[in-house]
Amino acid sequence: MKLFYYCKSGYLLLLLFCLGISQAYAQQHASIEGKITTSDGQPVPDIAVVLLESHKEIITNKEGIYKFNQVPNGTYTVRATMLGLPAMKQRVTVTGTGSFTANFTLKESAVGLQEFEITTRSIGKELNKESRIVSKLPLKYMENPQVYTTLSDKLMTEQVITDLSDGLKNAPGIIKMQGSVGRSSDGAVYYNMRGFPTRVSMVDGLPGQTNGEIDMANVQSVEVIKGPSGTLFGGAVTSFGGLINVVTKKPLDTLGGEISYTGGSYDLSRITADIYGPVNKEKTLTARLNTAYHTRNSPQDAGFRKSFFLAPVISFKPNERLDITLGAEFYSYEGTNTPIIFLSRTRKFFAKNPSELNFDWKRSNTSEDITLKAPSTNIHGRIDYKLSSNWTSSTSFSRNIRKTDGIYQYQFIRGNTSDDLLERNIQLQKADAATTSIQQNFNGDFQIGGLRNRLVFGLDYLNQTNDVNNSAIVKFDTISGSNPDYRKYSQLNRESAIRKIMAAEATPVKTFMSNNVYGAYASDAVNITRQLIVLLSLRLDYFASGGTFNYVNGKKDGVYYQTSLSQKMGLVYELVPEKVSLFGNYMNGFVNVPPVVQPVAEVNGNFKPTYANQMEGGVKLNLLENRFTVTASYYDIKVKNILRSDIYKANGTDYPVTVQDGSQRSKGAEIEVMAVPFKGLNVIAGYAYNDSKLNTGGKDVDGTRPGSAGPPNIANLWASYTLFKGSLKGVGFGAGMNYASEHVTADAVTTGRFVFEPYTLINATAFYDANKFRLAVKLDNITDVQYFAGQGVISPQMPFNASASLLVRF
Repeated sequence: MKLFYYCKSGYLLLLLFCLGISQAYAQQHASIEGKITTSDGQPVPDIAVVLLESHKEIITNKEGIYKFNQVPNGTYTVRATMLGLPAMKQRVTVTGTGSFTANFTLKESAVGLQEFEITTRSIGKELNKESRIVSKLPLKYMENPQVYTTLSDKLMTEQVITDLSDGLKNAPGIIKMQGSVGRSSDGAVYYNMRGFPTRVSMVDGLPGQTNGEIDMANVQSVEVIKGPSGTLFGGAVTSFGGLINVVTKKPLDTLGGEISYTGGSYDLSRITADIYGPVNKEKTLTARLNTAYHTRNSPQDAGFRKSFFLAPVISFKPNERLDITLGAEFYSYEGTNTPIIFLSRTRKFFAKNPSELNFDWKRSNTSEDITLKAPSTNIHGRIDYKLSSNWTSSTSFSRNIRKTDGIYQYQFIRGNTSDDLLERNIQLQKADAATTSIQQNFNGDFQIGGLRNRLVFGLDYLNQTNDVNNSAIVKFDTISGSNPDYRKYSQLNRESAIRKIMAAEATPVKTFMSNNVYGAYASDAVNITRQLIVLLSLRLDYFASGGTFNYVNGKKDGVYYQTSLSQKMGLVYELVPEKVSLFGNYMNGFVNVPPVVQPVAEVNGNFKPTYANQMEGGVKLNLLENRFTVTASYYDIKVKNILRSDIYKANGTDYPVTVQDGSQRSKGAEIEVMAVPFKGLNVIAGYAYNDSKLNTGGKDVDGTRPGSAGPPNIANLWASYTLFKGSLKGVGFGAGMNYASEHVTADAVTTGRFVFEPYTLINATAFYDANKFRLAVKLDNITDVQYFAGQGVISPQMPFNASASLLVRF
């Protein structure tokens, strides 16, 4: 019956899809076109032009030209906007067929426009929140019932950001939970959103991961997409709290580039280069190359990271219908893993916070040669083809390979009389993971029965493999955390670690895993009226696990198949068109759950997927000609089918079994403000509150806040001002703060509570931005606050540090 239901749903979607195509081709209308130039006649590319009555939007090309096709008869308002400049409008009456013209001339000359762009080079351009990846539809931010934050490379440059983690502090409700440890499978940086862990998992809307860091050199913008998004992106690379997508830099048809160097505390040394331009005279073939070399030492007595990054990309556009882009990121990384101290899990804590441990946090408890290499390669491409004036086809693919090779090291708090003893553990790791993704989307913009439909129908395929060849985890020694014996403390090095591992009679981990995921989805945004939009989305996901083969015992287990149906519904009402929107959504996410071998045959070990369902409502404001935006929302996420441990009694014996009746509820509110109140001043601010609770997790944790949920209160603020005239034009200053409330990183009946205290970080910058170069100085954590991150672990974070950068444009 389920199969019949799925087939029936797919048949209806296909019928609507074909009907839409036939309706689109059946209609023949006129067009509205024009050109935008400066006061001295130079074309202006990348200007947003909107046909207000139909909600259609287009961007001017390199010649400053735009064109709306398939426009029915009627009177329309054509509006052209550029951030910081007054909007320009014209009324056009369309009668019959043919072409109708609306040209615009900016008051600025080409030189004046260039000078103006200097003053808006910082976070003013951050207000461009439009994205086609979030909904896979041409929905403007005010039309999208989902909440997301777009962080531009201009903001990262202004704040002298060298690590993506620091850049993400500008997004409301997201906080770093774990630094890069480099280890296989989950060595990347972990964050928290809406009470759930997540990481950077997508590049240009396709899976793209690393076991190390994400280099900033090729980042055009970062999209922080809130809420469970399984309907459009599946369950393999998403989180119930949201997902993070990196938008890479694309080729430009003008020759140029920039080179920058940043140096700072703890031997920070980073050099980057960005070169772009046309390859042929016709400018149909363009290319871009970004590269970076980065080194930095740890503020502790041992630790470092070094990396080299290379990202070439080419774009070929032989005609107006076809656009082909092929890009890659090659990342070489080596470093000591982030210092991690695991809390006890089997007895009561003696210390209740890091201060009570009396540890010397400048000690790393490791050695400079205990390192992990975590190189990664990500190759991706996209082919866009315009089937007609109403339909486009997009074919995308990606191949992501990430490796781990070296020694993973961490500490565990031991002892029965205090929390002072640290057990140092080591493991040799050699692992290879790969992800292959293919995605086909058909996008349509058409009318049925007088109602505008923006439809995407897509198919995707995802293959994941993981080849692990690790040693067992071996205890190296036990030392004092507060007063270690220096001779014993310094005995841990690469040679002694390998010798200890080789001498241990412990079973290694040698496995191979492969999964395939097949998905089909459709999403339709229907304009019931000009101001009321209904969004309906559906995804059918088939997960086929080939299981995990164990080379040690020659057995394969974990072979299973699961089918998931995911829904998404949204409602947007533009109370004031393009200025005030009320929105609500129901969103679904899921995670496939493998079978478990139970100790007794009568307990079922096959499980359903874990599901998360979100209800959300809020308001979006876009005022003062796109110079003041506000997003405020309240959400409620309920998760069911969580696995947990339990006891099964049989024949007088207690058996530890796994059951699937766990549940979690996460609810809260978020607000984000981005503003350019007046020329030169830029402000970005946010606040998020989250209330997360394990309703059913077992007697030990029922009713507690999970350590993975992070602090319940998070706030961010950044403001900068740039002088835009006079002899000091281009000089600017910026300052901001990040606040996190108390974080209960561990809470159980067995252990008690361990708490990270609240903290506030103060940061500031000063800069001079000219046409051909940029100078900047940045101070982070000015008050030198000692703060920590982690879920059930303790990881000290960066103290006060300073950096300076020089960027040269050509």
